[in-house]
Order: sequence, then C-alpha cells, then structure tokens
Amino acid sequence: MTGDEGDSCTTPPADPWRQHAARIRRVIQELPGVATYELVPESGVGSNAGSGLWPFRAGQFNMLYLPGIGESAISISGNPDQIDVIPHTVRQAGNVTNSLAKLREGDVLGLRGPFGSSWPIERCAGHDVVLVAGGIGLAPLRPAIYHLLANRVGYGELTLIVGSREPRLLLYPGEYDSWRAAGLNVITTVDRADDGWKGSVGVVTAVLDRLWIRDPVRTLVFTCGPEVMMWYVMRTAASRGVPADALYLSLERNMNCAVAFCGHCQFGPYFLCREGPVLSFERVRHLLRVENL
Repeated sequence: MTGDEGDSCTTPPADPWRQHAARIRRVIQELPGVATYELVPESGVGSNAGSGLWPFRAGQFNMLYLPGIGESAISISGNPDQIDVIPHTVRQAGNVTNSLAKLREGDVLGLRGPFGSSWPIERCAGHDVVLVAGGIGLAPLRPAIYHLLANRVGYGELTLIVGSREPRLLLYPGEYDSWRAAGLNVITTVDRADDGWKGSVGVVTAVLDRLWIRDPVRTLVFTCGPEVMMWYVMRTAASRGVPADALYLSLERNMNCAVAFCGHCQFGPYFLCREGPVLSFERVRHLLRVENL
C-alpha cells in the first residue's frame, strides 16, 4: 500500500479476511459509554506467529468481530512496543459496540488486522511535535505518544493539547502526570469548567493559537477528534506557519471491510481503510469542507 510522501503506511495482513480469536484480558471503564478492552490473541499471528505478538504501527486500526452481530473498526490505543496485549478504546455507538460493552473479562471475540496508514513518526526526528486531541480522539494518538516518549531524545518540543466538553470527560487523565514527567507538555482544556477545574477553558484551537511554536518549519501537527475540530486545528496550525505537508489528521468513516472492497469508507477519491485513516492535510483539505461528503 502506498500513500503520498510523508504518509506512513503498512502492508495489510497476508490474509486480510482471516479472523483471529482474541480473549479479553481486562476491561477498563474510562468514561460513561467508553471502555478500553485489553485483548490477547489466542495464538501467534503475522511475522510473530507462535509468539502471541501482534505488531502494529501507531494510528492503525483493527476490525473487532462479534459472531451474529457484525464488525466494527476500532483504533489500537496501546503501545506499539508492548504488543503482547493490544488495547482498543471503544465508545458505544451502535449494535457492535453496544454488544461489545456486554462482554466481560475472559470472553472471546474475533479480530483481524492491523489495517490502514499510521502517524508518520519517522518524519518527527529532530522536529517539534504538537498533538491535538478532542474527546475520544486521544485514543488513536496515544500509541504515537508512547513511541515519542520512549524515544524522547530524538525529538524537539513535544506538546499535547487535549480537550473535552467537561473535566470528567477527559480521556486517560491518570496518565497525564507520567507523560509530563517523561517530557510531554500536556495542556488540558474544557468547554465547561466545574468548581475544581484549574486548567484552560475553551476550544483546543484557542490553545493552539496561543501556543509558542519556536520554529514552525520544523514542527509537525497530528490531530484526531470531531471533523470540524480537526479542520480548524489544521487551519490554525497553517496560519502559524506550519507547512501543509506537516499537518496530519485521522479521519473516521464507516469501515465495513477494511480492504477497500465495500466502498462504505469512501472519502472523495480515497478509501479511508486503505489510504487512511491517517492522511496529510495537504492531501484532503479540498475535501474536508464539502458538505455531507
């Protein structure tokens, strides 16, 4: 699979239709209607067959399958360097995810993947990186955070701007302090503050607009969240001088097959299960403002 220069892609599985059994090791209730499922493949797959490992790149997704119900494309939210357990953070939003919420530790489901393009981590060497997340959009960015922090000396300033509607809806708040200690500047912002909130109030783009960017030409911006949010993040970053080919976003559509066969995830000329979900802003900005696309 190929993409435009800078987009990071990974060859799909040798048999992309093959389902693998995966057991739920732990369920972590993150937010109301949002949980992280730590999955352990029942047998080795891919290049690590026999070892129980499931290699993936930050930003990719898997298809989770429940027999008799269907499949759902879910971003992998774990550490690419720790692949004995594969976490997926899931928001209840339909038949598959609602049924998944009824499963418990020890239950088995089907899994195939990984699929799609990934965050262009290799481009980040020697650069400052700004990650902007809205709500559950932090889940696809978390693997990139893990990788950047594990190799911290290879990068410049690292900043995460994460926003939610209110403080109790911030995702993974228990990790922010450890990320800060490892060298990530974590800035939280909410639409509505409560009495105990001491952080920023407002949208993530307002925080980005105030952020000190020491060298825009040597800065990359990754974003994931509501599509309208990502549009304004990209616009704001571009207005700050960050080159359009250094802006990346993760797009979500209804990915039914994951192999560009069914057409449900088509976005203009692209199939997001194949060319995406991570794409450069330069590549798709002319499509993002097309109504109902």
